[in-house]
Amino acid sequence: MPCRGAGGVVELGVGGLGGGYPSDLTDEQWVLVEPLLPPARVGPKGGRREKHPRRRIVDAIFYVVRTGCSWRQLPKDFPPWPTVYWYFTWWHDDGTVERVHDALRARVRRADGRNTEPSAGLIDSQSIRTADTVPVATRGFDAGKKVKGRKRFIITDTLGLLLAVHVVAANIQDRDGARRPLLWTRLDHPSVRKIWADQGFAGRLVDWTTQVLSRELEIVRKDPGQRGFQVQPKRWAVERTLSWITAHRRLARDYETSPAHSETMIRWAMIGIMVRRLTRGRSATRPGPRPLSRAAG
Repeated sequence: MPCRGAGGVVELGVGGLGGGYPSDLTDEQWVLVEPLLPPARVGPKGGRREKHPRRRIVDAIFYVVRTGCSWRQLPKDFPPWPTVYWYFTWWHDDGTVERVHDALRARVRRADGRNTEPSAGLIDSQSIRTADTVPVATRGFDAGKKVKGRKRFIITDTLGLLLAVHVVAANIQDRDGARRPLLWTRLDHPSVRKIWADQGFAGRLVDWTTQVLSRELEIVRKDPGQRGFQVQPKRWAVERTLSWITAHRRLARDYETSPAHSETMIRWAMIGIMVRRLTRGRSATRPGPRPLSRAAG
C-alpha cells in the first residue's frame, strides 16, 4: 500500500512489492561506493542543490549496464533519464569512475591478501558487434573473427581485475591496438614488470614493449597437439574477465557513440563485480519502497 514518507512523498514499492531491482546496490555495497563519489552540491555557495539522491543515480546506471536498456527506457521510479545520463557523463569527464574503480580494486586486492599494486598482468582483446547508432568512423571489420564493430583491449592483474581498457574499431590489429593500454599500464602501474598475452600479440609488439616500456611481454603459446578450446595457464583470468563483462547486457554489444564511453561502461561493470565480491556473504539489505510521486500540498 502507498505510505507517506518524509517530505510528504507518497511511496510505493516496485510492482507493489516494496522491493528493488537485482542491479540495485545493497546497503553494504553503497557504503563502499558513496565515500568515493564527489561531494554532493548542497546549496548556493556549493552549486545548485542536487534534486535526486546519489544512490538512485548510481542504481540507475547499474540498471542500464546490467539490463542493456537505453537511457530513455529507464523505469519511471528512477530519476529522469537525462539527469542520470548527465551524471554518467560528468563522472566520466572528471575521472570519478576511474577513481572509484581503482580504489575498489585496491580493496579487493588487499582483501585477497595481495599488495595494492600488482607485479604482473594479462592482456587480451575481444571483438564485439555494435549497434546501428554507433558512428561508422569508430567501427570496423575484424576479418579474423568475422565481426563488424569494435574491439576491446583489456589488461588485468592475475585476479582478473581491470588495470587498463581501450576500445577501438574492430579492424585494428592486436599488435597495434595493444600499445596504448600497455603504455597506460606502464604509467599507472609501474610495479607491473611482466604481462602475458596470446599468440595474436606476438611479433614486433614484444620488442616494442621491451625497448620502449622496459617491460616483458611473454607470449603464451598453445600446445602443438591441442585441439579445440582449452584453458590456457597464466591467461585464464583475463579470459574470465571478458566473460564477466559480456554477462552485462549493455556490454554484450557496443551501443555507445563514443569509444571512451564504452570504456567507462566496462569500468562500471567491474565496479559492480568488485562491490559484490567485497560484500560476499553479507546480508543483501536494500532500501525500502521508492518515492514515485509527491502528494499535493
